[in-house]
Amino acid sequence: MLDNKNVILAIVLSVIILFGFEVLFKQDVPVPPPGSEVAGTPQPQPGAAPGAPATPGAVIPQSPSIPGSAPMATAEDVVQQSREAALNAVPRIRIDAPELHGSIALKGGLIDDLTLPKYRQTIDPTSDEIVFLQARGSLNAFFVGYGWSGAEGQAMPGLDTLWTADSKTLSPGNPVTLSWDNGTGLIFKRKITIDEHYMFTIDQSVENSTSTPLTLFPYGLVSRYGMPDTTGFYILHEGLLGVVDGQLQEIDYDDLQDEPAGITTPTTGGWIGITDKYWLATLIPNQQDQVQTRFLHRKEGVIDVFQTDYLGAAVIVPANGSASSQSHLFAGAKEVSLLDRYEKELGIINFDLSIDFGWFYFLTKPIFLALLWINGLVGNLGISILLLTVAIKIAFFPLANKSYVAMSKMKKLQPKMVKLREQYGEDKVKLNQEMMGLYKREKVNPASGCLPILVQIPVFFALYKVLFVTIEMRHAPFFGWIQDLSAPDPTSLFNLFGLIPFTPPDFMMIGIWPIIMGASMFLQQKLNPQPADPIQAKIFLFMPLFFTFLLAQFPAGLVIYWAWNNTLSILQQWVIMRRMGISGKDALS
Repeated sequence: MLDNKNVILAIVLSVIILFGFEVLFKQDVPVPPPGSEVAGTPQPQPGAAPGAPATPGAVIPQSPSIPGSAPMATAEDVVQQSREAALNAVPRIRIDAPELHGSIALKGGLIDDLTLPKYRQTIDPTSDEIVFLQARGSLNAFFVGYGWSGAEGQAMPGLDTLWTADSKTLSPGNPVTLSWDNGTGLIFKRKITIDEHYMFTIDQSVENSTSTPLTLFPYGLVSRYGMPDTTGFYILHEGLLGVVDGQLQEIDYDDLQDEPAGITTPTTGGWIGITDKYWLATLIPNQQDQVQTRFLHRKEGVIDVFQTDYLGAAVIVPANGSASSQSHLFAGAKEVSLLDRYEKELGIINFDLSIDFGWFYFLTKPIFLALLWINGLVGNLGISILLLTVAIKIAFFPLANKSYVAMSKMKKLQPKMVKLREQYGEDKVKLNQEMMGLYKREKVNPASGCLPILVQIPVFFALYKVLFVTIEMRHAPFFGWIQDLSAPDPTSLFNLFGLIPFTPPDFMMIGIWPIIMGASMFLQQKLNPQPADPIQAKIFLFMPLFFTFLLAQFPAGLVIYWAWNNTLSILQQWVIMRRMGISGKDALS
């Protein structure tokens, strides 16, 4: 019915915002059919480094990286050891940077051990550092490798190559150079440099002492073993991603499992990687070079392996000469200011899109920057959320005011509309005629409150997205029992908020803030025009309870924002109704 349009619209839009928006607007990545290849695309060649693309133009059988063919890794990749055992199994170079700790495996020259000292497992500052990259052969191995492909008849460095190093520690200002002599005239070197944060520079070179020029192709790969745990929310992408040929590609783990041929795309510059909610490992080739990117899934025994890699353009290594190739690796926390800096300094195309700002990027990022600015002033992210919500409410006051005035007029007409339904309830045609006549006499447009709501939806969704995806929310305290805005409210109604020594199951963890949010939603609903249909009224009465249970498992920062936004809306709507002569009793009827 027309008088219920605003209420129904608000509820439907809320559900869409919470669960469906990203699904509806998620861009599909064009995938080549199995067995197809892009024109001019180099294909993998047998004998190349495991997991690496191969020499362009080679006529070869089906790639060993495709599931169902010979495994690309050795048996040690399938036998999953503990992290400690895997780290101790091969000689290593220590990584000691302000925001990265870990090591590089001399076997394979892999960057496969990184922890983040700036970020801890729990809110306890003495808890363990976040473990990001994990050693090859360990449970949930996650590593980065580099190498060269090509040069038929020449031994090439692979994942099992044992390199030598000129230093025992990699740190800012102290690069490490790995070397390997293949014994037939080629010496491979890999200089690794790290900055104060999360950026590695990889300089690969080849010295050719033979009398024959060689054509080689540099590659990089990020490989992850096992299906990672994800948050499971549609509004957040976790998986493989990159900016390829100027377009953002986001590929979920389960979607890639359905593509046995993988996804192969040529690009100039760009970047590709694997992302978690807060952490990112991404390969950044020279932004002026044309490369071939690939996303693929394979099986090692029963273990799922996800990999993204690129194959660089041909590099000619002259006889008795040398050649080199440079690229970068980002491996660390997705901090917006840092990503923006790297994007500018290194010319990385759309590097900030590694944070899932969503379809409303043009709103989400400015809102995030505003939130950070406020936080710099007040020093509490929870207070910053409240202040930013007030600022947005003020900015949209004229639109919201129009919407609430329209709803107030509808509320004022409620008694007359009920009488018309009682009088013409069986004659729908006559009822609609009388209702339209009533709207016309009272100069009320039942749809006039819809447009202001629709205009505000993108902004408040963008704020919601900011609070969900940004790392600044992680372990950020508010007040009282809320010591982590990125975690659900730890209290529960079902143990009287901690008074009873009982730990309820997750679905019963209905904390204080979700209850406050549900109460505010109930009051806001009561201020809106109520359905005359008793069944509809009961359904709407149930919605606040439904959302209370639903949002109880959401990050506390989101629930606080939702409750605060509802409270501001209630105050604004209450004031408008009082000005229009609607008493407090009538407003809540």
